Amino acid sequence: MDDKITPAGVSGARDNEKQQVENVEYSGYDMTSSPPANAGLAAVAEAHGIQLPNIDPARRVAVEKSLKRKLDARCSIFILIYIMNYLDRNNLASARLKGLQEDLKLGDTQYATCLSILYVGYILMQVPSNMFINRISRPSLYIAGAMLLWGIISTLSGNAQGFGSMVAIRFLLGFIEAAFLPGALLILSKWYTRRELTKRNALLFCGNLISNAFSALVGAGVLSNMNGVLGHAAWRWLFWIEGAATCTIAIISAFVLPDLPHNTRGFTEEERQVAQLRIIEDVGELDSDANQGPLDGLKMALKDVKIYVMMFTFTAYVVGLSFNAFFPSLTQTLGFSYVPTLLMSAPPWVFACIVSYFVAWNSDRTQERFWHIVTPMLVGVVGFVICMSTLNVPARYVALFLQTSSYAGYIVFYSWIASSFPRPPAKRAVAIAIINAFAQLGNVAGSYVWDLKENGYRKSYAIVLSMFGVTIFGCWIVRLMLVSLNKQLEKSEASSDEAEGASTAAGATGATGAVQILNSPNEALQMRKGFRYLV
Repeated sequence: MDDKITPAGVSGARDNEKQQVENVEYSGYDMTSSPPANAGLAAVAEAHGIQLPNIDPARRVAVEKSLKRKLDARCSIFILIYIMNYLDRNNLASARLKGLQEDLKLGDTQYATCLSILYVGYILMQVPSNMFINRISRPSLYIAGAMLLWGIISTLSGNAQGFGSMVAIRFLLGFIEAAFLPGALLILSKWYTRRELTKRNALLFCGNLISNAFSALVGAGVLSNMNGVLGHAAWRWLFWIEGAATCTIAIISAFVLPDLPHNTRGFTEEERQVAQLRIIEDVGELDSDANQGPLDGLKMALKDVKIYVMMFTFTAYVVGLSFNAFFPSLTQTLGFSYVPTLLMSAPPWVFACIVSYFVAWNSDRTQERFWHIVTPMLVGVVGFVICMSTLNVPARYVALFLQTSSYAGYIVFYSWIASSFPRPPAKRAVAIAIINAFAQLGNVAGSYVWDLKENGYRKSYAIVLSMFGVTIFGCWIVRLMLVSLNKQLEKSEASSDEAEGASTAAGATGATGAVQILNSPNEALQMRKGFRYLV
């Protein structure tokens, strides 16, 4: 049943809220202003067939709080889905510790191929999937269906009999899993403003980090207790149990995941209107592609130089983070047996989860991106250097905590991508998919970075350290590009203000305070007045 927020529920705090409203910023728009000051918002809304809610500012505060509370609760299942997404993808590393490589008679190169082939399917499917999900009205069913399918495929991993069958299963797994992450990021960007997005993305990626810890704990439990049950090896049970859990969660998610601001069930009409209004306020237009063809977003994305710089920068970052897929093996270099190794693999990822949320929260609070990406990477570099320079067990274990902390910048980078391509949504959908898909080449390359016969992995650490250096340089280039665009936006606004002044002096009339989209041949500068790229 839809929640109703009655005036009586607000009246008790009405006096306090009215005083607070003056200090509440709605993406650059004053919601306490008179109707003419918001004439531009009304015009944009009317163009998309939306009726703006006729509510006073205090009521708006209450409705928006209710909206975000419900939305946060429903989107929290993304975390659980991401946990299962990574469990199904990375359980190969845990299974290797209990005989998978020996039972399937895989050489080291063949094992690395089983890891990397997943990302080939992942790369091929991401862009088409995000172009499709951006055009449909029920993305919740699409993601839930994809999850059910990859859960079934993951279960089949436990039936693999050799290199050929495992490679085929891993390819199909990556092909289907490709629908989730870009799709989830796109859905979040359709509901949350740029000021809110990084923290929500951080919560989503906590699923990634938790899965690394959780997979180690589950792996320790299954691998130590299920060997020989019903005549099957423990590593096969690992795939079967985790795959079955994925299928169960997929069915539940079909009823919980939100769709789009205008058609999601479980929200009042007033909340749906405010949800759409928030996006109009943030970028100057509704998050809709009604006037664009299915390939328009692809064409616009391919013309934007920022995409190519971010593609190569993010790919280098992913290579640098490739230690993730080998983390149990890296922990094993401390000299413990497989159960203590798996248990010791969990705490660094729990620590990374806490660090990532704090970094994302502060990035949203300060509206800064570059240093919130680079600083965690520098912490990771310290961890790499420690592992390269000593065999001391406590020091190397502390270094693992520092290495996982570098994931915090990875999460902020995803938000930087979304905020750097705010409109139109078709372009943003393709930008997210292209950059993420291309970056998976880093996972393919990263699968061959780690020499399983080298106990200290010094050469491997040197490679990922150098990739972090490339990433930092690339982020600096992106920052320079966005700073340049912001300066051009300032000049365009100044020219627009001069033209408006001349028009007013000549007797022309217009809506005061209207939402104005700057006119420029450069699509990246066609933003509402007051918009600035986050750097």
